[in-house]
Amino acid sequence: MTQPLSEHRHISFTAHYTGYIWYSMGISHPVFATSKGKILTKLVHPLESWAEKFVGGSMRTTLKQRHRMIDEQLTRLIEQYPDLQVLEIASGLSPRGWNFRQKFPHINYRELDLPDMAKVKTQALKQIDMNSPEVLSVDLFTTDFEQVFQVFDPARPLVVISEGLINYFSKEMLLQLLQAITGYGQNFKALHYLTDIYPEPVKNKLANFIWASSKLLKWMSKSAFSFHFIQPQQIQDFFQQGGFEQVSITQPEQYFHNQNRSVSSDEHLGDLVWMIHAHKKNSV
Repeated sequence: MTQPLSEHRHISFTAHYTGYIWYSMGISHPVFATSKGKILTKLVHPLESWAEKFVGGSMRTTLKQRHRMIDEQLTRLIEQYPDLQVLEIASGLSPRGWNFRQKFPHINYRELDLPDMAKVKTQALKQIDMNSPEVLSVDLFTTDFEQVFQVFDPARPLVVISEGLINYFSKEMLLQLLQAITGYGQNFKALHYLTDIYPEPVKNKLANFIWASSKLLKWMSKSAFSFHFIQPQQIQDFFQQGGFEQVSITQPEQYFHNQNRSVSSDEHLGDLVWMIHAHKKNSV
């Protein structure tokens, strides 16, 4: 029996905005660019430009950073595991599934979202390719989530991906999600999780402004949006509490500007978004 949707399902207009930003970056297809996304992009353009000049980054710059870091890490995982399977949760209007199915047609890449978005995304994908797989539809915080893992072959490695998601949850809900992923994925040959996260903006000169903006986003998205961590080690400890064995944090300052810097550094380098790669090698 399908369970009712949880109270943490309200993430709405941000999917339209991010979908249009990816389209404007030239990495997406027009079917993922909605008119609502175009309007939102035009509305916030002056604020984004101001933030890039005075804050050192904006929502759209972090979108570009996190998307590129996750894409490149996923590519490396596919090169490492040619039989890799991919589950992208809360995929929204992201072009990643479409892009990677084109680049690596042999991989099993499935997307998941809540019912309304899953329907919209499936219809969009079918406009591009009638053979595109249907977007799966469950609430991450119900036991229905377990059924999604049964779509994949446990004899092959699995990577779960989320982007622009986990800051919308309280720490309690985030821990529940991590434990669900590691629990439902415990029978797979290997389990990886790629995600972005927004740390507390403690090193930014306009930290108070960013905090105020986050509170507005929390109210507008009807979510529990917050910053939960300051240092990489805090994230590593938390993800290990959730069942992962190895957890690495990549900051854009390291990734794009100073790649010789140790990725295990516990210093907050001032970036607005980080990438997490959590790994669990199962005994099956």
